[in-house]
Amino acid sequence: MKHLIAIALVSAAFSAPALAAEGSSCHFHGNKPVAETIVIDCAGQRKAQLVNSGKLDASWQAVKHDKIETVDGKKGKEWRLTFKNPAEKDKTKETLFMFYAPSGNFIAANFTGQ
Repeated sequence: MKHLIAIALVSAAFSAPALAAEGSSCHFHGNKPVAETIVIDCAGQRKAQLVNSGKLDASWQAVKHDKIETVDGKKGKEWRLTFKNPAEKDKTKETLFMFYAPSGNFIAANFTGQ
């Protein structure tokens, strides 16, 4: 029985990271607000995912956040991060907005800020 428990513990310890999806470190449970620095880090990870998937041009890779603020969203307060990319050819897409719940979970990204 001791061996069975030991195998189960070792198996669980090594299998969990393999099953975690990319960016899963930015998925939070509960309603506890997270620190601004965590939201900034998660937004950087999300932006990198958008670049890697081709949804954003590679020029966005090096762009750092310009501003972070709390705004009134449809379901209450949200974090809004602003990224500005002067290298973007389409000037209507020069500013990227990312929205996060106070708990740190990603809500949306767009170029309108709404």
